[in-house]
Amino acid sequence: MTSLTHVDENGERPRMVEIGDKQVTRREAHARATLRFPPDVAQSLAESGYMTSKGAVLTVAQLAGIMGTKSTAQLIPLCHPLALTGCKLDITVEGCTALIDCRVKCEGKTGVEMEALTGATVAALTLYDMCKALSHDMVIENVRLMGKSGGKRDFGAG
Repeated sequence: MTSLTHVDENGERPRMVEIGDKQVTRREAHARATLRFPPDVAQSLAESGYMTSKGAVLTVAQLAGIMGTKSTAQLIPLCHPLALTGCKLDITVEGCTALIDCRVKCEGKTGVEMEALTGATVAALTLYDMCKALSHDMVIENVRLMGKSGGKRDFGAG
């Protein structure tokens, strides 16, 4: 079994992983979150072109998600600050479900999984915030890593 990397050798104290000796490689990660709208809310949003009194719902959520990727090290205590080389955040609405896909890239010594997960989550939270005047019955679910590449091992489709 692999040991945890964010605790000391005794498993007692948190620590930031030392990455100084690691090689710089291209790192990519893709995360997805979903938000389910009640049917009446989904219909209302579609009819309004995804505009509410707070503004352009999908655009604001997209920008918030991108900002979330850049703020990950400030939010997750043991994450390294990374110089991201790219972030693409897409929101696709299918019926009552918004699919939020966040793809993040960097050239670095550690991966961008947390940045992608944070971006997808912040976008979902922003969608919720932008639409909560319509209903609180929205559900954010299935926040997950879809794939990553670079580093020791690749995972999923990316």
